[in-house]
Amino acid sequence: MNRLGISVILTAIALVSGCGGTPDRSCDDIRVYQTAVPGKRITPPEGLDALDTFKEIPLPEASPRTERPKGSPCLDLPPNILSED
Repeated sequence: MNRLGISVILTAIALVSGCGGTPDRSCDDIRVYQTAVPGKRITPPEGLDALDTFKEIPLPEASPRTERPKGSPCLDLPPNILSED
């Protein structure tokens, strides 16, 4: 085979493998970040200055939302604009 044939075959393999099977797009499984819990506040040892509470960033509670239907796509995936499904 000549170089052109080999490069065409390699390009075709790269294009086909890039479009290979899509992963499961549902968000039914619990992700690691969804099991996160806030840690305890840091207390400095005796003899050290206390932490500046002005520099703390308070994290607000998330607003409650209705549960998404089973099998619905994840919100962090881009919308599917190429097909109707």
